[in-house]
Amino acid sequence: MAPEYALYGLFSVKSDVFSFGLLLLDIVTGKKNRCFRHPHHHHSLIGYAWRMWTEGTPLALVDPSLENISSMLEILQCIHVSLLCVQQSPEDRPNMAVVVLMLNGESTLPQPRQPSFLRDVIPTEITSIRSDTDSCTANAITFSSFEAR
Repeated sequence: MAPEYALYGLFSVKSDVFSFGLLLLDIVTGKKNRCFRHPHHHHSLIGYAWRMWTEGTPLALVDPSLENISSMLEILQCIHVSLLCVQQSPEDRPNMAVVVLMLNGESTLPQPRQPSFLRDVIPTEITSIRSDTDSCTANAITFSSFEAR
């Protein structure tokens, strides 16, 4: 969910760009953002991708099932584009037409800035609640039926 929507309820076409960038990261890593957990830090998938990018090891993100693909350059390009799509400010995100050009190699890729949701550290109370399993919790929906007497 784009930060401007999550925090303020504001939605725009750049919110879709954020979602696309996250989906691209999900595909490249083979992991879901909401279920992602790293044993040595408390970043989200976006935070982990940013960390690997700044450390110069973005290919460490790649799902092992994609490692046999001949063009790691294309995968690196997907990681780069995804980081551009998940920028904190909607103005810093490209529009989808530019994203398509970037993925086709028809546009230069600017350096991404620090993505959204990385500035706040997760409180210790929340991280201690997290489970050590790879499964996610499911939302339970209840239905109440009101009838007249």
